Amino acid sequence: MHECRNHNTCIDTALTKAKFICEDKGLRLTKIREFILKTVWENHMPTKAYELLDKIRSLDYSPEPPTVYRALDFLLNNGFIHRINSLNAFVGCSHPLKHSECYFMICKTCNEIKECCDEKITNAIRKTLDANQFSHKNIAIEISGKCYECSRE
Repeated sequence: MHECRNHNTCIDTALTKAKFICEDKGLRLTKIREFILKTVWENHMPTKAYELLDKIRSLDYSPEPPTVYRALDFLLNNGFIHRINSLNAFVGCSHPLKHSECYFMICKTCNEIKECCDEKITNAIRKTLDANQFSHKNIAIEISGKCYECSRE
């Protein structure tokens, strides 16, 4: 489902963007945060917090779950990753400075997630929210189904 041809390129691009943004904003991308960001970007599948904890422990680190959750919160709050609510998992963000127009297509067969952006969709939702005088905290659209590759099988 994803157009990625080389995960190393995705990882390198994500890390470069994160380092630049952190430097620009005076934030610290610690080794744990960087490792978690890199691990989330290893593929385009959802990654759960306890999977991250297991991977960190395999590197002879011995962090407790709060360490991972604090790193995930940092990455979420600064736009480097997205939380997929329906899966209680995380995926990398391909454009960390522009989050408001994102929605996700989740293939229930191969578990791959594609991040899509369309300002028209979120504008229509905002108009509906305004018309109903509904104050929203965030807009998260997750569409589950089958990707093209899986539907061909």
